[in-house]
Amino acid sequence: MSLNHPTRRAFITAGGVAVASSLAGLSVATEADDFAATRSMRGGSNNYQPGAPVVERIGGGGFWMTGTVRRAGDGAPLAGQRIQIWAHTTEGYESDARSHGATLSDEDGEFRLEMPQIVPAFGQAHGHLAYDSGDFKTVFLRPVMASAKDTTLSAHFILQPA
Repeated sequence: MSLNHPTRRAFITAGGVAVASSLAGLSVATEADDFAATRSMRGGSNNYQPGAPVVERIGGGGFWMTGTVRRAGDGAPLAGQRIQIWAHTTEGYESDARSHGATLSDEDGEFRLEMPQIVPAFGQAHGHLAYDSGDFKTVFLRPVMASAKDTTLSAHFILQPA
């Protein structure tokens, strides 16, 4: 196994570029400045029902859908953003109105909604989530669970202004 170690010249050159950029009034990109917008996933909009109500819980619960909502570019958390969630669960199909609900992100941009256990549909246990409120571009996500026995699933939105 060979290890690739940077040379002294490469280290000095990189440092010089960073110093020159800052002296020229340019900023070196930081992680917070580099939040690319989330792209909609293929199949994410399947069985989407516009206007699903904001609910405390979907069905009997026992499974947690969680995630975050941030602004593209600077990664700032977005509070009060409506996230619709639906899935094929132990209590209904993803096309059933009773399998749909929405929640709002909190001041830290986090959301969570309890719902019945997600079960495999078409061979995969997966959830569906949508941001569709209008201030930002609509995004549909379809995250797949690592195991049908998992009791949580997370999805993260980085939203681009509409």
